[in-house]
Amino acid sequence: FFLLFLIILSFTIISRSQERRDLLDPKIREILIQELDGEKAKQHVIEIAKHHRVQASQGYRDAANYVLQQLRNYGFSEKDAYIESYKSDGKISYQTWQSPSGWDVTDAELSFVEPTLEKIVSFKEIPMSLMSYSNAGDVTAEVVWVGAGTSDEDYKDKKVKGKFVLATGSGDDVHRLAVVKYGAKSIVSYLDDQRGKENPEMIRYTGIWPRTEELSKVTFGFNISNKDGEKIKNLLQQGTKVVLHGRVLGKGLQPSSMEVVVAHIRGNAALGGEMLFSAHLDHPMESANDNASGSAAILDIARTLKQLIDNKKLPLPNRSFRFLWIPEWYGSAAYIDAHPEIQGPALNGKFLANINMDMVGENLELLHSKLYIVNSPRSVPSCLNDVTNNMALMVDMMNIRTPNGSRSAFNYRTVPFRGGSDHIMFLDRKIPSVMISHSDYTHHTTFDSPDKVDPTELERSEMIAAGAMWYLANLTPAEAVDLLDLIKANSYSAIGDYVRKMRVQMKATSIKGLPVVWAECTDGITRLSNHYFDVAKSILPFATSDDLVSLTDQMRGHLGKRFDFLYGMAKSFVEENGYASDYPAPLNDPEDNRIPVRVTRGPVDFRLPESKLSLKEAEWYNSKEFTLTDDQRFEIVNLIDGKRKVSEIRNILISEYSTIPDPVVIRFIDDLAKVGILKWNN
Repeated sequence: FFLLFLIILSFTIISRSQERRDLLDPKIREILIQELDGEKAKQHVIEIAKHHRVQASQGYRDAANYVLQQLRNYGFSEKDAYIESYKSDGKISYQTWQSPSGWDVTDAELSFVEPTLEKIVSFKEIPMSLMSYSNAGDVTAEVVWVGAGTSDEDYKDKKVKGKFVLATGSGDDVHRLAVVKYGAKSIVSYLDDQRGKENPEMIRYTGIWPRTEELSKVTFGFNISNKDGEKIKNLLQQGTKVVLHGRVLGKGLQPSSMEVVVAHIRGNAALGGEMLFSAHLDHPMESANDNASGSAAILDIARTLKQLIDNKKLPLPNRSFRFLWIPEWYGSAAYIDAHPEIQGPALNGKFLANINMDMVGENLELLHSKLYIVNSPRSVPSCLNDVTNNMALMVDMMNIRTPNGSRSAFNYRTVPFRGGSDHIMFLDRKIPSVMISHSDYTHHTTFDSPDKVDPTELERSEMIAAGAMWYLANLTPAEAVDLLDLIKANSYSAIGDYVRKMRVQMKATSIKGLPVVWAECTDGITRLSNHYFDVAKSILPFATSDDLVSLTDQMRGHLGKRFDFLYGMAKSFVEENGYASDYPAPLNDPEDNRIPVRVTRGPVDFRLPESKLSLKEAEWYNSKEFTLTDDQRFEIVNLIDGKRKVSEIRNILISEYSTIPDPVVIRFIDDLAKVGILKWNN
């Protein structure tokens, strides 16, 4: 009997321990999961995916009106749900982002003329086959194969003027060279990577995306399958003359507007503060997971919270909720420009958190995918990471199923910051932002269709996002203390992992290189400790009390003791291996004490600074010497606050990522200043 009692007691302790790991109150969890509906969200995906919703086009406008009508059906008033429009003509810029031109086509077709008469693709059958932002036109011409078609070398000894160009590069890069620079009449692109070879019928989404100075030179282009692309290439390589006929009808490029759908759930006005859900609504038909799924998910979350509050099943939240359906990047840049109040606590703003949902409904069994919780970066330290990760753990322990959804096991990862969606726009305004996302082989192709969207996975994603935002919006001082303890536990694990990496780095380093590695590692662990202290302080905008302020202040002491212990272990390792641990190695030799100041708002457009440099200067960004990733480029700019020196920015960057040569960071910052993105604080 006593043994049985111990077994029962142990299971009870484990059960309670697991329940205590969930930040969200079990009663709130059950209320939310009873109302959230992945099946309803899947129906929204199907409806949204019917629209060819290229930014600043009528198809996008139709999708936006669909979302607004659903909000009306759910009880949102004209005051609380509406559309804002922003000029979009390919000339006006928001922040550093040139708006896309408006676009309107009615039909398009690409056909063989020689050596046979045969249709290849048509816009009405496959809208993605026409490169977005193509102009109207009618061309019959021979075809020239140019390989990738994205570098001048691809056009060497090729006579492309007045011809069709067949390439494998993205439409914008190929059009810029083939048509604008070398005088081709039109372009045709196909996918030749592993995806294309394994799926020969797959057509990739690319667009022309002209720069302002190119608007008058835009012709048109088609995206075709690997099967058709290889067929044309093989004919050309056999010496067969290939003639194509391309025809595009409609107005083509024209001044227009971008629409942003906005919805509000008003919280306690006395407390203030807003929680922001975002999803980009644009993309070609069908483009279901990307990103009809994210748009549908936040639509269902808006319905759920609205109805639960209206029916008194949930109380009026302490913070307000705002929902945005936006044209990716360009629309969020325009919206933020029009709403200067959109900024985070670090800028004394009232926007406390953002969850961006981009590709959240993948059927894990069909696509062999997993869900990613993408954390907020070091430049915006926040407890939102810990909360969202805890909600994912909670969902992993729940048996979420929908009637028509899959029975797949939940498969997710929490990962460091990565860009690629609208959360970077809000991070720039120092709003803590997390992205919920998947990745799969159908991305940006005709294979991204509604049949690959899983209602079960949609509901899981909704539960993570809704749970995290409701929890933080209504955080009590008692819950805040519990959250602080979770942050402490996570910080100890992160610092311990960093010290283990330190040992590996130092063991693999020569005696000559050890001083620099030792300096970088010790600086990195110091910055990691300081980062978690900042994460602890990020609780205070959500809930505060004298006791909580005192406890967060004590966090530095807790981390300091942990740091001293782990640092001592690392120091002993160095000495045990015959090295002196008191190397006087500088982190940066020489120090760069200049202080950059941002002149523009917003993340820097992906084409900057290269597009505004001379051709010779821009070549460096395509060389092996330039090693910065897009995420690192974003983080460098986001760390520029008018106070940090260049060397300090570089040191924070390497503590977050890995060793990055000083000259690379310095030249990148210098080039940003050269093109007017930055200036120097004298």
